[in-house]
Amino acid sequence: MPELKGFFSDETEQFRSPMEADPGCLVTIRFRALCGDADEVFLCHDEEQILMRPGKPVDGFVYYHVGIRVGESPYRYSFLIRSGDETWYYSRTGAACEPVTEHFFCIYPGFHTPAWARGAVFYQIFIDRFCNGSPSNDVLPGEYRYLDLPVHREDSWDTVPDGGMDVANFYGGDLQGVIDRLDYLADLGVEAIYFNPLFVSPSNHKYDAQDYDHIDPHLGPLPDDEGALLPEDGSGQAISRRYIARTTRPANLAAADRLFARLVREAHVRGIRVVLDGVFNHCGSFHKWMDRERIYEGTEGYEKGAYLDQNSPWHDYFRFGEKGSWPCNDDYEGWWDHKTLPKLNYEDSANLRKEILRIARKWLGSPYRIDGWRLDVAADLGHSEECNHSFWKRFRQEVKKVNPDALILAEHYGDPSAWLMGDEWDTVMNYDAFMEPVSWFLTGMEKHSDGYSEELDGNAEQFGKMMWEHMAALPAPALLTAMNELDNHDHSRFLTRTAHHVGRVDSLGVAAASEGTDRAVLQEAVVIQMTWPGAPTVYYGDEAGLCGFTDPDNRRPFPWGREDKELQRFYKDIIALHKRYAVLRTGSLILLYQDTHVLGYARFDRHEQIFVFLNNRQEDCEIDAPVWPAGLSREEGAHTLQQIFSSGWYGYSLEKKAHTATNGRLHLHLSPREALVLRCAAKKH
Repeated sequence: MPELKGFFSDETEQFRSPMEADPGCLVTIRFRALCGDADEVFLCHDEEQILMRPGKPVDGFVYYHVGIRVGESPYRYSFLIRSGDETWYYSRTGAACEPVTEHFFCIYPGFHTPAWARGAVFYQIFIDRFCNGSPSNDVLPGEYRYLDLPVHREDSWDTVPDGGMDVANFYGGDLQGVIDRLDYLADLGVEAIYFNPLFVSPSNHKYDAQDYDHIDPHLGPLPDDEGALLPEDGSGQAISRRYIARTTRPANLAAADRLFARLVREAHVRGIRVVLDGVFNHCGSFHKWMDRERIYEGTEGYEKGAYLDQNSPWHDYFRFGEKGSWPCNDDYEGWWDHKTLPKLNYEDSANLRKEILRIARKWLGSPYRIDGWRLDVAADLGHSEECNHSFWKRFRQEVKKVNPDALILAEHYGDPSAWLMGDEWDTVMNYDAFMEPVSWFLTGMEKHSDGYSEELDGNAEQFGKMMWEHMAALPAPALLTAMNELDNHDHSRFLTRTAHHVGRVDSLGVAAASEGTDRAVLQEAVVIQMTWPGAPTVYYGDEAGLCGFTDPDNRRPFPWGREDKELQRFYKDIIALHKRYAVLRTGSLILLYQDTHVLGYARFDRHEQIFVFLNNRQEDCEIDAPVWPAGLSREEGAHTLQQIFSSGWYGYSLEKKAHTATNGRLHLHLSPREALVLRCAAKKH
């Protein structure tokens, strides 16, 4: 029987060149097997079996190759291997006795993702909680009411959200605060910022846009005497005259926009890209198109909103029922039935489609020049798959016309393959093929901390199955740019999950989020994050030791002056390691060792191999792992693997240490909660 670990191919440049092919392009496809393990290898495409030619043996492997010319349509393929009397099939999920048609490799002609985004280190900023650089623009206490709650400005930056409805509580984080901390981010090693929404909105999360054409003035410079110009009139309106003035005055809007343009320029000078959150499935009831709260009614330069006038130019932007009459027609479709989140009506409004495309182009162009869009609940846009796919195809065309290197990143749960064929999204936020498997394996915790699974906790076999199954839905251009997060604004902080507290802040309390946490487990997770295919993304404050249950507790303010300095140094050094080795951005991935709470894998290409081994047990362990599947010879002799990074209960270390792999196998002693990163150094024969 052949050694199945020797069979290998994937969609990286080593095994398919070019990795991204245009129509008419000649593509070389390769397959690897141990010498003597394959009599014949065939590339299978449709009903055709194409015999592949063997190359000269290299380190005990034979690399079979064949050239094919792609046309306009997707080119799906797999491999058939004949070895003696046995026949094996190889697809994206590995070797099998029968063909696995749903996991075939595929070339999507013309599908190119931005080279800068492959393995790029992202930093996600929830702006109200990152840094207050200009208190003069803060939301004023009682400035307006939101969801029938008077807005509240926290007096102390160090106050922790106390649960409940947090959307009307503001800390004052703003654009100037980000500008002030750009050097910090550059020093950390950040290569791109992903901003949660920044457009005009009355909430602190801003997923209910009021005006897509402008940055919220509370995030930019506001005159100190704004309140004196238009004092609260005491009428008890949901929106005060002060708020109306602040968010509709052209001077305020222009000032915030200019400051954002400056932020992008300053980021670019430091080599940092900027991606904005595009919440285009729904807007806020405050939006000028709807104007349910009558912010814009009677304001110069604005038409009447759809809520106020059936003849509004924006009436068909929404779906209204037959009940009610104008003004004040509450019979419209809301996202998840929330009236404050009216769903946009793409099917019935060509003007809406044009307007969203204009907005997408606007922020990509001068003077802003953002580097991409993150698309909120992107698969739910519209009411039908036909409309959804049609719009995103047009969106891609328009975005790439303005900036071919712009990233189109979609929030998505489940199989995204229908949108990743080269003509819609570039990639996705990688919940299924990263966040969830890592969380289950290292903590046993569901990503909201709503459950614990003893079966999945430390189950390396299930980790591998989940990873490979879901990664198979991501073609290489999408996989290498996928946003790999451990947590974000929607889920509990990963550090909190290490304590195995099941529940949320309203039932467990604020203090429980920090009790019993294990920093060594977080560090193991970050080691995986920085060595796994995709774009590692740090949620603001994770590197400083922030804890928190799911929303709103995961949105605590950044602890400036109270950071976990050791953890910050750890992040800086592991990010530097990730950026130092190209193989960690674009190399192949292979699992080498799986046991309960123990994992080993490698990233490799033609030039180097990086090995990662981790022990998430509470006691020491000894492992004997094959390393030859990463491309090393297993013939008699030894390879020196240099330890270049380690972390564990002791903290972390950059101390170099040599390990010897003999006949393609490596024996290691791992201490509790330890992760080791090794690099293949000189060969000895």
